[in-house]
Amino acid sequence: MEHVYGDYFISDNKELLKLDTICAFLSRSYWANQRSVETIVKSIKHSNTYGVYHGEKQIGYARVVTDWATVYYLCDVFIDEEYRGTGVGKKLIQLITEEYEGIFGLLGTLDAHGFYEQYGFKHNAERFMVRRPS
Repeated sequence: MEHVYGDYFISDNKELLKLDTICAFLSRSYWANQRSVETIVKSIKHSNTYGVYHGEKQIGYARVVTDWATVYYLCDVFIDEEYRGTGVGKKLIQLITEEYEGIFGLLGTLDAHGFYEQYGFKHNAERFMVRRPS
């Protein structure tokens, strides 16, 4: 998938990803700040990934884990702080939800429920359970 949105380019081409950028953002996130570079590399290899670019600079990222039939898990979504408010994050999630239309979608967030509700996600705390690695 490749999509131009104004001055931005969104692509699922893993060869364009900037590992340093991804690792730097995830290290500042509340959900992945303990992940090693090796774990991030492995997660990229085994997932569908989406990069957002402004020229040569990677400014966003999202990762999807899926069986392409029944379920997908949207995770590691970020837009560089400098580019938030431009609409490019909304475009990224719109493209992803369109690509996985008809498949049950999951994600986890502490603070962006309203944002994801715009794309059909519903808060459902009483149904799902988690098992964290030891």
